[in-house]
Amino acid sequence: MNPTRTSVLLILAVAFLASIAVAQEKQIKTEAAQDKVVHLNQIQVIGTHNSYNTGFAPSEGLWFSKHYARSYHGIEYHHQSLPKQLDGGVRQLEIDIVQDPQGGRFAHPKIIQLTKDAGLPPDPDFDPTHEFDKPGFKVIHLGDLNQRSSCQRLVTCLTEIRAWSKAHPKHLPLFLLIEDKQGNISNLPDAVKAEPWTADTWDALDKEIRSVFKENEMITPDKVRGSYPTLEDAVKAGNWPTLKQARGKVIFLLYIKKSAPAYRVGHPLLQGRVLFTNTDPGQPDAAFVERDKGTPEEINALVKQGYLVRTRSDYNTDAGRNNDTTRRDLLLQSGAQMISTDFPLSEPAPWSGYTVGFPSGLPAVCNPVNAPPGCKDSLLEVGTPSGGTPSPINHPPPTAAPASRSAPAAK
Repeated sequence: MNPTRTSVLLILAVAFLASIAVAQEKQIKTEAAQDKVVHLNQIQVIGTHNSYNTGFAPSEGLWFSKHYARSYHGIEYHHQSLPKQLDGGVRQLEIDIVQDPQGGRFAHPKIIQLTKDAGLPPDPDFDPTHEFDKPGFKVIHLGDLNQRSSCQRLVTCLTEIRAWSKAHPKHLPLFLLIEDKQGNISNLPDAVKAEPWTADTWDALDKEIRSVFKENEMITPDKVRGSYPTLEDAVKAGNWPTLKQARGKVIFLLYIKKSAPAYRVGHPLLQGRVLFTNTDPGQPDAAFVERDKGTPEEINALVKQGYLVRTRSDYNTDAGRNNDTTRRDLLLQSGAQMISTDFPLSEPAPWSGYTVGFPSGLPAVCNPVNAPPGCKDSLLEVGTPSGGTPSPINHPPPTAAPASRSAPAAK
């Protein structure tokens, strides 16, 4: 082909594509118009880590900090109720659960007796309505040590979320991470262990979620897979729902990667399942990937392939103690759809005021990596007020990590 003609064709092709982008940008003037072209995986939201955790009561905190000082440093945070977090602009929540089909397994945390033996003043009752005596999935951080939750049963947490959703029907999709806990969930000697999960447990989890949320209120693997052979084929083809299809709904994500095979038994393509599994790319059920410590480069590569990615901006309260925004600021420029923190805009770190949020204070922004041309942050959730201004940028030089000490892991 004539070189001159080739160059002309290339110029015309580039001009044509540019004209499409400009035309699309001009079209996006309303929330409704944008909702038709922006998909669920093309936004970025802020989430909270261990969203249910209300921290320690005074005497419990004194005892724990004395016996496990380093671990206490890592979990010295607490959250408001789930509805208040949603009011503050959080759009991803994390709930840790244990199975308790008979009820009562975790109803008497040992830390209550430990504080009494130490001569400390009694704390407020951690379970005045005896929720832990009832059968069903319980919400727990560290067994026998840190069990104060804003909603003590999974069904209660979900009911609160659904009530908020119904009161705010135009909200962006809510990403709900579920972490199953099994076996040893505390390093305290003789702590109560969580029961192992069986096929019946996984079925019971789906059933409990469906007892609160109706099918048309959830984004499920079946809906995303559609007519594609596998879920991974669907997400790589961009078959995530648009915001028009996803508004006012929730999407459940199974956080623990090693639990995915058990959840898939009898459902290899997640047929009929509620949760999306945390799975390695290349697997038939791959759609959601956890990269809590991932680099922006690693995250962006996954996002460009179509996966949902959750990451964390801070760990063990370290960034909160000196307002170290280094990782926060890198992740806000990445394509991670969910950036989780212990300190959202409505809950600044008490030591430095450190927070994680968008400069606008809005609950979401157009994804920096894969949002379509013309996507406007202001149209993602019209009418939702700004949650405030994030803490100022601060990138201190890295310091050496403190020496390790045996203690319960700060998860």
